Amino acid sequence: MNDLPVGKWLRDALLGPRPSEEGLPDSAGGFGWRVPADDVPHTRTWMSWPSRRSIWGRHLAGVQQDIALIARTVAAFEPVIMCAPDDTTAEAAQAACGPGVTVIDSIPTDDLWMRDTCAVFRRDGHGNLDAVGLNFNGWGRKQAHDDDTEVAWSVAELNKIAFTEADFVGEGGAVETDGDGTVLATESSLVNKNRNRGMSRDDIEEAVLAAYGAEKMIWVPGVRGRDITDNHIDVTSRFVGPGVVMVQVPPGDRRDVWARDAREQFAVLSAATDAKGRRLQVIRVDGPDTVRSRSSTFVDSYLNFHLVNGAVITAQFGDARTDAAARRTLAEAFPGREVVQLDVDRLMGGGGGIHCSTMHQPIP
Repeated sequence: MNDLPVGKWLRDALLGPRPSEEGLPDSAGGFGWRVPADDVPHTRTWMSWPSRRSIWGRHLAGVQQDIALIARTVAAFEPVIMCAPDDTTAEAAQAACGPGVTVIDSIPTDDLWMRDTCAVFRRDGHGNLDAVGLNFNGWGRKQAHDDDTEVAWSVAELNKIAFTEADFVGEGGAVETDGDGTVLATESSLVNKNRNRGMSRDDIEEAVLAAYGAEKMIWVPGVRGRDITDNHIDVTSRFVGPGVVMVQVPPGDRRDVWARDAREQFAVLSAATDAKGRRLQVIRVDGPDTVRSRSSTFVDSYLNFHLVNGAVITAQFGDARTDAAARRTLAEAFPGREVVQLDVDRLMGGGGGIHCSTMHQPIP
């Protein structure tokens, strides 16, 4: 385990020499900040160790095993920093994750969903990096996450990069960006009084575009109040590249609210154009016919993948046909990257997946 609070020697070892204050970019200074697409080269992946039995109950040990598996897998391709709430928990996390993962206890966390709590990193095209915080409030105050509300700022501070608070409340998993001017989101997640009371959709769209450095926002209706996130976009629809999006569609005999939502997302995006005026190319990915889990909150998403340097880390569900088909589709969509499929059923039984539990930090 790496013992923190982080001293200068360890900060420099992890993150490079600290720039002078004069060298820090000003987020409001007009550098043209933009959140890049997930497929750009990464400096590292940020994760968080689950430790609260009050959240996970009897499932905690299994979820910890899944998070350790994800961390070890990602660490084979790029550095991983795992945040833990205290030194005792950090020791346990280090033992589970192994020496290839850097575990720190200087950024206390409540839970594992780093995609939603971490800073969203932006680049300006001139070798500068900054971070924006999306004002995480426990997915509309559904859970108390006092420590997690400070994670975005703390990660930016550890990196010694400028930090800005967005003018809306949301989560990283709620917004998909192509890095080329277009973002996707569900209305159910952001146009919601539990996050953005008193703001119209137009107000929220303006704030999202400003935070992400984008020009066009494509909305899909989504599903309100049926899961803790109010239906994050990153479970069903993901950008592959500018003008190209993947959508996971369920088996034809499914008629539940999530199946209807997925088909609606497919229809909306098939008719949409992006910020450059391109008609979106939509790649269909078939969801599994069967899964191993009986959890009512289980996320059976191949598309909640995490892109890393040289690989795509995604899930498998024990459905030989659709697992193999998803693997082929991802390999074709991201040529040159290895597709690694993991059994992380216990994590996905908690309502999220691999993308939800990770946040990439791009190279400036």
